Amino acid sequence: MKVARIATIPFAIVTQLKSQLLYLVDSGVHVHIITSDGCELDRLEWGENLVLHKLHIARKPSLMADFVSLFRLFILFRRFRFQIVHSTTPKAGLLTSIAGLFSGVPIRLHTFTGQPWVEMSGVMRLISRSSDKLIGYLNTRCYADSFTQAKFLVDEGIIKHHKIDVIGSGSLAGVDTNRFSIDRFTNDEKDNFRKQLGINSCSFVILFIGRITKDKGIYELLSAFQKLSNSSVDADLILVGPFDQERGGVGSISINDISKYNKVHCVGYSEEPEKYLSISDVLCLPSYREGFGTVVLEAGSMGVPTIGSDIYGLRDAVVDGTTGILVPVRDAHRLFEALSLVAKNVDLRVDMGEAARQRCINKFDSTKVSQCLLDEYNKLLNSL
Repeated sequence: MKVARIATIPFAIVTQLKSQLLYLVDSGVHVHIITSDGCELDRLEWGENLVLHKLHIARKPSLMADFVSLFRLFILFRRFRFQIVHSTTPKAGLLTSIAGLFSGVPIRLHTFTGQPWVEMSGVMRLISRSSDKLIGYLNTRCYADSFTQAKFLVDEGIIKHHKIDVIGSGSLAGVDTNRFSIDRFTNDEKDNFRKQLGINSCSFVILFIGRITKDKGIYELLSAFQKLSNSSVDADLILVGPFDQERGGVGSISINDISKYNKVHCVGYSEEPEKYLSISDVLCLPSYREGFGTVVLEAGSMGVPTIGSDIYGLRDAVVDGTTGILVPVRDAHRLFEALSLVAKNVDLRVDMGEAARQRCINKFDSTKVSQCLLDEYNKLLNSL
């Protein structure tokens, strides 16, 4: 089996799909990765069965650059004669669906992980919606990383219900429950992590992992955190991830916007998010839009509950009241109330963390999710 996995930026490939790619390779699949250049690519060991093709795919609309990327994809698909091409991220999805069709790839797949057009208006919303509809039309089959997202896409008329499915119980690639385990870290190591950041041993630690950008709810998180800090709670906020402009996005938040807040620690992109999860009491993900939220599984696997937005995708990742708390999107006050509740109730957050851990082990272990995907590939190939 020869498969190409395509994404606009390497951040998506390496941070979310690494364990799945290695599982496919260990199962005898020849995997080719096609993505833009980036420092994250150093985290994978390339070889005969895991091949890298660096191909620039612009995140911003660019007619000439997009045409060049499309042509280069077409050439790669014709040269290597992939049986399956499987894309994720919007721009890569559109270019792959077109190049795959015209180059004669028999199985063309795309996984939706959230719709940017939800937060757009006017012409840009129309273009982005139309792009998703074209992806659904041109591909052999599409997937959503959550059941609520799949329903949303069907209800919005983006894709017909018979052309979209969810792999296993959802998520993009599950979670490596061995890697994301609190048992990996000693108390001394966790104490040292806190000291490195200047966080005292009694502080309530809130963690955010992801792109530092407006549509991840960063402004609401900062507002809620400031209100929490002004109350009786001794709290610290850790932001792990790149600012969006560092990954080719427009970016509306800079380090200067955050520097005015006390006890907010920006650590940038990290290859070891589990290090920060080990010292955190709660993960906070107040996104405006989200596919599933892989980071929720990573947190849950380490026994850390999540407070997130009550939106499609996160409704699948967080069992409200059991593994975390969901609050209305863009509502900084309700976010503050949820953070305050968890900060002041140790038993509640411990119970939620344990429930999240057990749910991850039972439903979202990366090995189980990867095997489901491999079964899907074999089923599609056998149907040709």
